Amino acid sequence: MRRRSELQRVLREILHNWGYLEVQVPCLVRSPAMEEHLHGVSVADAWLHTSPEFALKRVLAAGLPRIYALTPCFREEEASPLHAREFTMLEWYRAGAGYWEIMDETEALLVGLAQATGIGLPTVQRLSWHDAFETYVGTAAPTDPEEANRLWVEKVEGRFLGPTFVYDYPACMAAFATIRGRVAERFELYWQGIELANAFTELLDPVELRERWNQVNRARVEAHREPHPLDERVIDAVSRHPRAGGIAIGWDRLLMLLLDAPDIHALRLDG
Repeated sequence: MRRRSELQRVLREILHNWGYLEVQVPCLVRSPAMEEHLHGVSVADAWLHTSPEFALKRVLAAGLPRIYALTPCFREEEASPLHAREFTMLEWYRAGAGYWEIMDETEALLVGLAQATGIGLPTVQRLSWHDAFETYVGTAAPTDPEEANRLWVEKVEGRFLGPTFVYDYPACMAAFATIRGRVAERFELYWQGIELANAFTELLDPVELRERWNQVNRARVEAHREPHPLDERVIDAVSRHPRAGGIAIGWDRLLMLLLDAPDIHALRLDG
């Protein structure tokens, strides 16, 4: 607990020096998420948030250009060494930036946290999603997204032993990302085969966001899952906030690697 507290102090110091303002976000929200694979925890007539994303987008639209939250989040999933129903998320947004600038900041943050921990950070690598797929699968990615994801999980993710940024995902995997041609301006961070972060150049088109949200809900209904309500405040925020980059990091997972813990539960008081 002492080491976790010290790294959180270092984290806040780094982000403060970069001009970021910490924001306290609500845990009870009108909609838990947009993504199909995320399952929220319902509470009466509301949800516990799966990330601080929706609230931070509203703050970004209100005019604060560099913001972050370090907050408990909640997802309905089975406990495992890397998963908990309640966990800690670090998320930040920077106006005027894209995913590449957020990638640079994330690498600098990794370096700073590793120095504070007293460990040597392995060489950080960057490669595109398509290059990673062809390198480790040996073929071009199939056009079927489900098959591509299966091969990615089975043959690719576990190969990223050192910190690795994987960028330019297929457009069909955009989530909240801006699409450029056939790719989404999105990256994920892996380390020791573990997914640590997901980042975007943020979508600015509310019409496109509404369509993506509806499409995800149609897929959820077909899979016999409850659709996620559309939060009109988030759609409005996307129409008003400036070009920005944002990232969400699984803080418990990152600490697990930095502190050489056996799992995320060793670093937190589970309920």
